[in-house]
Amino acid sequence: MTFAARIAELNRHDDSRYLPFLVSGARVGSVRRDRIPALREFPGVFAVAESQVSLAPALATAAARTEAMARAARALYQAGAFRNWRDEPYSVVPLADRTLSTPPLFEIDRSAVPFFGIRAFGIHVNGFVRTGNGFHLWIARRSKTATVHPGKLDNMVAGGQPASLSFVANMMKEAEEEASIAPALSKTAIEAGYISYCVETPEGLGPATMFVFDLDLPRDFTPVNADGELAGFELLSMAEVLRLVEEDREFKPNSNLVILDFCLRHGVIGRDHPEYQALASGLRQ
Repeated sequence: MTFAARIAELNRHDDSRYLPFLVSGARVGSVRRDRIPALREFPGVFAVAESQVSLAPALATAAARTEAMARAARALYQAGAFRNWRDEPYSVVPLADRTLSTPPLFEIDRSAVPFFGIRAFGIHVNGFVRTGNGFHLWIARRSKTATVHPGKLDNMVAGGQPASLSFVANMMKEAEEEASIAPALSKTAIEAGYISYCVETPEGLGPATMFVFDLDLPRDFTPVNADGELAGFELLSMAEVLRLVEEDREFKPNSNLVILDFCLRHGVIGRDHPEYQALASGLRQ
């Protein structure tokens, strides 16, 4: 297995299986063709055509769209169209907006995002320690009862991006909940850009943007999980982390990309590496 293969794994999808989902002419998602009959049950919410699905034109404001989509999504959930209602609103923006820089067109519960192929946003934190032998990363082990990827390795802190918080505020909240990192320390984290990808899953098409933070940690700091979502942490050398990324499937898939991005930015994977160009161009798709 190569590092570039880890990127390819998160960018496999068949667009022919989907219809564009539009709001006021802007594409916000993709709905699998076999799910179109379910949307016809909501004529006041969706306008279904041969080549696309649109929100009804009468839903002209973000508030009206949010209310209508909440009703439809709840009914779809109750009918078994998707699992695990989250009660966590996500902002919906055009697919072309990879950085959540435009006003949301509406909000929708996190659980419904894959069904409609809407771009998901989240944050990941690389917690690293400088040693005499180079960087070491704090790696989390997800709880075996986690809803997604139970038992897998993960970045020290990671979480979805709720509509109610800024990226920095969300990072600080997740850092305290997942790793007991006090605000005085988490606020020193450096915003380090983002990775993006689009992968097809049984739940639907999954375009995603993960905003990345680097947190330089003291050698005497040990993260401790506070919310029950993680089973523990281990401080690993970069050589061991990269071995796990390349040879094993222990990491949650998008965490592999966050780690590779960290390695490119910090020179752990240099320009002389045979995969450098493929990695540098593949982390934002």
